[in-house]
Amino acid sequence: MHEIEPFYNWRHIYIAEEDKRSPFYGQVHSEFEYSQTVYNYYIHPQWDEFGSRTLYLKIIYVDYELNFAIIEMIGEWNDAIENDIMEVKREVIDKLSAEHITKFILITENVLNFHSSDKEYYQEWYDEVSEENGWIVALNMPEATKYDFKKKKLTYFIELMELPEWRVFKPYHLFKKIDEQLLKRLS
Repeated sequence: MHEIEPFYNWRHIYIAEEDKRSPFYGQVHSEFEYSQTVYNYYIHPQWDEFGSRTLYLKIIYVDYELNFAIIEMIGEWNDAIENDIMEVKREVIDKLSAEHITKFILITENVLNFHSSDKEYYQEWYDEVSEENGWIVALNMPEATKYDFKKKKLTYFIELMELPEWRVFKPYHLFKKIDEQLLKRLS
């Protein structure tokens, strides 16, 4: 796990630590010192902490004019013990929502497990973005994680999509591709 870095090919156009509107503004990362872990596995130091001991993320792009954010995640999404959805909602999503972000692309291909609990924070997040014609998409969730996510019927709040080649897109084009797919599903 320590070799999995957040996607960095867009760093020439967006860096969360340099964005004054980002929840991670001013954060400094070591390139060499590995201190964060998911259980007993070290993760790359570029991942951001938000209050969970098992789940980390990186805001890899935000567009304040088109009101969307792309967030990559790694680790175990554990609502049962860690209440990760509450932490990510309060510490990251609420701050982005205050900046009028209403469309969220969660890159979840490195979310290895999902343990569910209550649906309230998912419902709250969904209700907030729906008021503004927004949406939440989890992209490329592993099959086992997806199974647990679906079993809890969370796909009502967060749309699961597959787009393995997402890295070849520029942020705007990735956003447009997902937005168009969601519009097709609605029509």
